[in-house]
Amino acid sequence: MLESVLIANRGEIACRIIRTAKRLGMRTIAVYSEADADALFVRMADEAHLIGPAPARESYLRIDRILEVAKATGAACIHPGYGFLSERAEFAEACAENGIVFVGPPAAAIKAMGLKDAAKALVQQAGVPVVPGYHGSKQDPDFLRQKAYEIGYPVLIKAVAGGGGKGMRRVEKAADFDAALESAQREAQNAFGDPRVLVEKYILAPRHIEIQVFADQEGNVVHLFERDCSLQRRHQKVIEEAPAPGMPPEMREIMGKAAVEAARAVGYVGAGTVEFIADGREGLRPDRFYFMEMNTRLQVEHPVTEAITGLDLVELQFRVASGEWLPFNQDDLEIHGHAVEARLYAEDPEREFLPSTGKLWALDFPEGEGLRIDTGVQPGDEVTPYYDPMIAKVIAHGATRHEALAHLAEALGDTIVAGPKTNVAFLKKLCEAEEFRTGQFDTGYIDRHLDALGAVPKAADPESVRLGVLRLLEQDFDTRQYKSTVQGGVESPWDDHDAFQLAGQRRQGFPVMVDGERIDVTVEWPDPRATHTAMDVVIHWADGTSHLVGDYMQRDPRNFVVTDDGVIVLNAGRQTRVALHDPFDVDLEHMDGGDSIKAPMHGKLIALFVKPGDKVEKGQRLAIVEAMKMEHALVAPADGEVAEIAAEPGTQVAEGARLIVLKTEE
Repeated sequence: MLESVLIANRGEIACRIIRTAKRLGMRTIAVYSEADADALFVRMADEAHLIGPAPARESYLRIDRILEVAKATGAACIHPGYGFLSERAEFAEACAENGIVFVGPPAAAIKAMGLKDAAKALVQQAGVPVVPGYHGSKQDPDFLRQKAYEIGYPVLIKAVAGGGGKGMRRVEKAADFDAALESAQREAQNAFGDPRVLVEKYILAPRHIEIQVFADQEGNVVHLFERDCSLQRRHQKVIEEAPAPGMPPEMREIMGKAAVEAARAVGYVGAGTVEFIADGREGLRPDRFYFMEMNTRLQVEHPVTEAITGLDLVELQFRVASGEWLPFNQDDLEIHGHAVEARLYAEDPEREFLPSTGKLWALDFPEGEGLRIDTGVQPGDEVTPYYDPMIAKVIAHGATRHEALAHLAEALGDTIVAGPKTNVAFLKKLCEAEEFRTGQFDTGYIDRHLDALGAVPKAADPESVRLGVLRLLEQDFDTRQYKSTVQGGVESPWDDHDAFQLAGQRRQGFPVMVDGERIDVTVEWPDPRATHTAMDVVIHWADGTSHLVGDYMQRDPRNFVVTDDGVIVLNAGRQTRVALHDPFDVDLEHMDGGDSIKAPMHGKLIALFVKPGDKVEKGQRLAIVEAMKMEHALVAPADGEVAEIAAEPGTQVAEGARLIVLKTEE
C-alpha cells in the first residue's frame, strides 16, 4: 500500500478519501484555498497546505501549486476525487513526470474518453449505439446552428469536456440557440478550461443510466452493475439509485458488457463510469439505449454502488493504484438490496433553486442501520459562493426499493439544517412522490412537477411567524432574567415586554423582519392573568389583510435555531427567519425605487450586455451572475432605458446588491 496521499480536492469527497486512507494506514495531506482554511477536511488531514485564493482557477485548478506541495511533503500519490482536475490528462501526465502515482486512469485513457466527441467516435467503432448529433471539431456558431436545424429540435448542447451538467443546455427552438450556445461555451470554459461543445438530438422521456466499471493494471475489467440517475434538474443529478428500477436482466448484461469493452478498449485503470441514455417511453428495452460519455473518475453517486455490492470503491482505487489485482471477477459480484442517494444542496427551491450561502447555524443528521451520511461541513461552517453548493449526501439502503425510499424519506424528515436555504423538504417530497415510487419517471419529471414538489414561490408561513415571535419574546424574558440574577442587575417593571395594563385586553405591536421583509405583528393576551402559553398572535400582512394564529401547536425545541440577529423556525424542512425590526438599520446601498435589477445571490457578475442609455425590452437579457458553478441570467422586468450600471463584470456582488437601474416606461 502507498504510504501517503495528497488529496487534490475539497468538501465531502476529500473527507471520504481521508477517512479511507487513514484506515489503510496512509498519511494524508490536504491542500486548501483561502475560503477553506477552516474546512472540515483541512482539520481531518494529518497536514494541510494553502495553495491560493478562493476562486478554483487560482487554487484547486493550479497543477503547479499542487505538485509543489506534493513534492515538498513527499506524497507518494495524489487522489483527485471528482470535479476540478480529476479528468485532466495533463494533471495525470504531470504526476507521472514527477514520480507521483495518480490515483486514476492513465492520461491516454483520460484523453480517449475525457472528450465526449472522441469517446463517441471510439465506442461507435466498437458497435455501441450513440445519440444522433454532431460530434465533430468545427465550432463556428453558424455551422452549429445549421447542424441543430438538421438534427431537429429539441436539441442538447453539451460541453466536450467535463460533466456535472456544466456547459449543457436544452434548446427547444431555433430562436433560442445562439444565446444557449454562448452560455454553454462560457460555462464550459469557466468550469473545464475548454469551450468546445457538441450538439445532439434530445431523447424524449429519457432515463439516465450509468454503469460503474473497475479495472486493474493487469487488464482485468469488471462492471459493478448500474445506477439510475434520471431525477435531475438543469441536468444536475438530484437523486440516484442502484439498481435501476425496471431494468431487465438481459439489458443489464448487454449494457454491462458494452461498458466493460469501452473501458478495455482504452486501457482503463481504476474506477470509471460509462453513461447511457435510454428511451423510457415504453419501459427499459435492450434495443433502446445510447452511449453518452465516460466519466474517467469516481462519481458523486458511488455510495449507492458500494451499498448494493458491499465494496469500498475508494479503497479499491488505492489498492489498484498500488499495483494490486482486483480481488474478484465478474461472476463473484451480486446485487444486495436497493440503495438511494439524495443530494442535499444549499439552494432555494422556491426561487428556481438559486444557490444559497451563509453560516450553518444548525446541522444534525439522523443515525441508524442502513443509513449513511457523507458531508464535508459541520455546524458553524460557512457555505461560500465559490464552490458546489452540496451540504451532504444522504444514502439509504434496504432490502427492497420501497424500503430504501421509505427509509430515505424518513431520514430527510429528521434532518435539521438551518442557515442557507436547502432542498431538504423538496427531496423528501420527491421520495414520497407516487410516480417516482412506482417507476414512472424520466429526466424531465422534476420540471413537470415543480408545483407538487413545492418548488414554487410561497408566502411566509403564518404558524412559523407566530412561533418565531413567541421565541423572540422568550429570548427577551430570558435575557432580562439573566441580567437580574447572574449579572446582579436590577429588574425593572419598565423593561417588561408583556403589554401590562390595569384594565382591558393586553396588546402589544411587534414590527418584525420575516425572511428580509417587514411584517407588523400584534401579540394579544386575552386574559390579564394568562401566561405566555395563552398568547394569540395577529399577523398584519403587507397587502392589508391580517391573520390570527392561536397557540395550538406544541413547540419542539429543535424547530428553533437562534442566530445572531433573531431566530430561524423550521417547519417540515422549510426555514423562516424572524427578527425584530430595527428602524435604524437601513441598507442605503440596496435601497431602490422599484426599477433596480438586483443580484439574486452572492456571486460574480460575469457578463453585462447593456450600457447606460440603451433601450431594452421586457425579458431582454441584461447581465449574468455566476455562483457555485451556476449561471443566472438577469432580464428586464419591463420596457425601458438603462439609467445606471452599478457594477462591473468580474466583481463579486452580494445578494440583493443593485447592479442595474432602469427607467421603465409608464
